[in-house]
Amino acid sequence: MIDRQPVTVNFVATRTSFDCKQPRRSLLHRRAEIFSLRVGLCLLSLLCLFFSGCGGDPKPEVVVYTALDREFSEPLLEEYKTSSGTMVLAKYDVESTKTVGLVEALIAEKARPRCDLFWNNEILNTIRLQKLGLLAAVKSPHGEDFPAAMRDPNGEWYGFAARLRIIVVNTKLLQEAEYPRSILELRDPKWRGRAGIAKPLFGTTATHIAVLFSEWGDARATEFLRAVIANQTQVLGGNKQVALAVAGGQLAWGLTDTDDALSQIEAGMPVAIVYPDQAQDGLGVMAIPNTLAILKDCPHPEQARALREYLLTPKIETALANGPSGQVPLHPAATASKRLRPLSELRLQAVDWNKAADAWPAAMKVIREVIVE
Repeated sequence: MIDRQPVTVNFVATRTSFDCKQPRRSLLHRRAEIFSLRVGLCLLSLLCLFFSGCGGDPKPEVVVYTALDREFSEPLLEEYKTSSGTMVLAKYDVESTKTVGLVEALIAEKARPRCDLFWNNEILNTIRLQKLGLLAAVKSPHGEDFPAAMRDPNGEWYGFAARLRIIVVNTKLLQEAEYPRSILELRDPKWRGRAGIAKPLFGTTATHIAVLFSEWGDARATEFLRAVIANQTQVLGGNKQVALAVAGGQLAWGLTDTDDALSQIEAGMPVAIVYPDQAQDGLGVMAIPNTLAILKDCPHPEQARALREYLLTPKIETALANGPSGQVPLHPAATASKRLRPLSELRLQAVDWNKAADAWPAAMKVIREVIVE
């Protein structure tokens, strides 16, 4: 028989075996470190996403400077952004400086270009940039379908979607038989104080005057300008202002662009379009295209080429023709608006754009002397 005696165990309480405070502090410390590490990783992930460094490849982008009125160009650029997935960062002109302001910005940025594609609403300032060596020679597959006179042979610029320089008349003030038929009538005494032009320091009016200097020479063109001003022709802030003044009856007629005249016609105002100088020996009506040019050493050359190809399609010219701006298509496959006479029915003025660009400085000097001062 086993004698079961109670067993007494004497424990020696030592500081090492029973002091649990130190292990608890270490565990809490480790948990805090793990929590801090997790928070740090989360913040780092958020920063990576914010700066597009860890969230996949950033979206491609293209920077466009455009002189075409924002209301006409922005919808097309937004459509391209949606269809291509490319971010389109656009800088638009302002009414007070029109194309000249953007051109001066491009010249100022030439050492470090910011703009990829310049969408000009005329042509001479584009050629000015070309002569300064700021444009890239990149041929366009779509651009080769445009008339030779409306594109650079090396691909430095392409013209599309033109506007016509026309006469807008007030149909309440003038009978059709009284309509002026030539821009030369701006100096006719019978229209003294009753006609208007836009200030020819920028935009299509400046282009028009520079072309006259290139075709007539400085002496004849200067004489014409002086006669126009001596006839008290009203010089207004822009082509739109000319169309508004004619529509409102402040002027009997004025020289403007098709888009500004169309806006007044479609608003129900009493105005009509006259295509000037259509006689056999006449100057012809001037067609001034929009132009597209890729900047040399631009930040996003591939995206610039892709957007240029998109804008040079018949689809875009047709949209511009049938939209509120009423641009005149130059691509043979584009559909023209029925609101304007087809180019095939008009006597067009033949223009050497390079020669006109060379005449620009002399024209601007005379304009400032005769009109501004």
